[in-house]
Amino acid sequence: MARRTVSALIATVCLALAAPVASASAEEPNVAEPSFAAPNVAVKDAASRRAEALKAVTGAGAVAAIAQVRDEDGVWRAGTGVADLATGAPVRTDGRFRAGSITKMFTSTTVLQLVGEERIGLDDPIERYLPGVVPNGEYITVRQLLNHSSGLWDPTNEKGGVFPDLADPAVLRNWLDQGGMTRTITPAQVVAASVAHAPNFPPGERFAYSNVNYTLLGMIIERVTGRSYAQEISARILRPVGMNGTYFPGTATDIRGPHAHGYLTLVEGPGPEDRSDRDVTVASVSWANSAGELISTLDDLNRFEKALLGGRLLSEKLMREMTTTIPVKVNGQPTGLDYGLGLARLQLSCGPVYGHDGSVSGYSSQLWSSGGRQVAMSVTPRGDQKQGFAQLIAQGGFLEEAFCGTQGGGGHAQLKLG
Repeated sequence: MARRTVSALIATVCLALAAPVASASAEEPNVAEPSFAAPNVAVKDAASRRAEALKAVTGAGAVAAIAQVRDEDGVWRAGTGVADLATGAPVRTDGRFRAGSITKMFTSTTVLQLVGEERIGLDDPIERYLPGVVPNGEYITVRQLLNHSSGLWDPTNEKGGVFPDLADPAVLRNWLDQGGMTRTITPAQVVAASVAHAPNFPPGERFAYSNVNYTLLGMIIERVTGRSYAQEISARILRPVGMNGTYFPGTATDIRGPHAHGYLTLVEGPGPEDRSDRDVTVASVSWANSAGELISTLDDLNRFEKALLGGRLLSEKLMREMTTTIPVKVNGQPTGLDYGLGLARLQLSCGPVYGHDGSVSGYSSQLWSSGGRQVAMSVTPRGDQKQGFAQLIAQGGFLEEAFCGTQGGGGHAQLKLG
């Protein structure tokens, strides 16, 4: 159940190292070797190949997928699937969606701007900004929050945190029926649940993805500036970049304007009759706060990515800090994914791309750039865990095609970072 913001692509990379995955068939999943390779198709023009790679996502069972590729040759945009299972209306490529952990790129950019203004120190202990909030805050630095090396336990993704055991179908059904999706969970509640649990490891020891790191960063932004993180990010990024379709919903549960519906598949047995798709479009993502509450559009996200990697938002020095990564490993093995300060580096067949992914219930998103080319994607997943994994693999296949399937516009040599 994809209730919680988590780095879905990180999870997929990790799972791909550990287990076989479902193929692109959502009806009769077959075992296949894990791969982010683009679909094996005949030579076609770039638009046709991209469209086929995008359709592979709905072919794997997703309700809908939309994507935009922007580079020096122009803008390519396409969609596949439906916006609403009830009406069958086609998905709109200009619609809004929940961006999940892509929010972290905005939070980290704002923190780094404050570092440039000498209002925050990257290697300062967080106790300096949030006295008494985290028991071992004098040993955790701002940098360690940014690159997920704090060791803090994640109450939004672990059993015993701020949600009940949603892996249990009966618990999940009861939680949905009682309005669990629309309940407000405050940042203070998220932090309190985290620090009530022992840390996973000493600060700085290794990488471990934890949403509470970015909840704390949002609190630091508020403590330093005197304004909410949503106000500060809007003033520093959304308005200057012209992201008119992007906003922070706060405790509001709706998505403004045109948008695809999000679904959660409740699996209560082995047969088709034991499955039901619950519409979870109306939901509170207050629990995700500065770690994952953003609502945006494809065009807006690509505008942001271009501005960020193009040097409009951070100095060259701060971009080097942002793109200095630590490895993401599984059982000591490299995954092809590294994590910087709110910005991940993913190794594709033609070179690295920088960005982030995001996942909250009903929505999965991708935002990556090679420097000269930006790619944004939103998917409304559907199905059980195996089918969801197949859809993530198909998303990786689209990224491979979008960046590596064509040679024009956006070569990796244009990215001169870190």
